[in-house]
Amino acid sequence: MQTEIAKQLAFLKEIDQLKSVLRRSPLIDRSRRENSAEHSWHLAMYALILAPYANQPIQLGSVIQMLLLHDIVEIDAGDTPIHQAAGQSDQAEREAAAAVRLFGMLPEAQGRDLHALWTEFEAGTSADARFAKALDRLQPLIQNVATGGGTWNDFAVSYDQVVERYGPAIEGGAAKLWDEAKDLIREHFEKH
Repeated sequence: MQTEIAKQLAFLKEIDQLKSVLRRSPLIDRSRRENSAEHSWHLAMYALILAPYANQPIQLGSVIQMLLLHDIVEIDAGDTPIHQAAGQSDQAEREAAAAVRLFGMLPEAQGRDLHALWTEFEAGTSADARFAKALDRLQPLIQNVATGGGTWNDFAVSYDQVVERYGPAIEGGAAKLWDEAKDLIREHFEKH
């Protein structure tokens, strides 16, 4: 029987694989594509810096935990870009199965707690989850604007599609950030 520490260390070793899951988003310097671990870290920093803009009071620690956990399932399920239709139909099932496997590696209580945070993020019903989801949409939007279109160019995404796909989540968690993002989107599409 594995000790608690052995289970925790095995989990931490397993999630190192998130560094190998490449997203479609380029880094701002366009030197390469971002990986999912970098995305999660960057989102945690977004939460730390942008917490005052949450629509409702949040527990920053909870938001940061969600953001660090939210994409761990991509180790098994892969990254499915928001603008790519392929893979969307069974994405929720693939991610749910990955969550069971990965969080199941941990000691029971800890795994249950982290799985619950991941589920809360996915459901998006709490103030913490809505703010975390807002940041999960805002960060790639900022990346796309900063890289002259990034994945929007790859998938021929229009202004209306950007507003439709990013707007509800960002506005639902951080309306002031959505006001700023709308200006960035408008300016981007006026130039390109």
